Amino acid sequence: VQLQASGEGLVQAGGSLRLSCAASGRTFSSYAVGWFRQAPGKEREFVAAISWSGISTYYADSVKGRFAISRDNAKNTVYLRMNSLKPEDTAVYYCAAQTGLRVASMEPNEYDYWGQGTLVTVFQ
Repeated sequence: VQLQASGEGLVQAGGSLRLSCAASGRTFSSYAVGWFRQAPGKEREFVAAISWSGISTYYADSVKGRFAISRDNAKNTVYLRMNSLKPEDTAVYYCAAQTGLRVASMEPNEYDYWGQGTLVTVFQ
């Protein structure tokens, strides 16, 4: 499975951005997908995840109510809609896929495939 993250952007605080994670492979619809981010000098942190079915979603407290994760299995794509962006949301965002029909995890080491990352910069 190859993951391609896109949607990089420079946005003013309070603005919105949508990231996409496009995947190759026929079995993508059976994978949970997560978004993680890493700011300069910080460790990679969990942002959001969605179950393979799309029924269950999970969010970090820092983005709850502002970000929304969704997926379109027909297009092999997962989205992260980010609203009310703050400067502290500035980071490289990564999508990752978790195989095996497991419950979506908030731990990076539970994910098997990673995209290359896309930069989000929020200025005041």
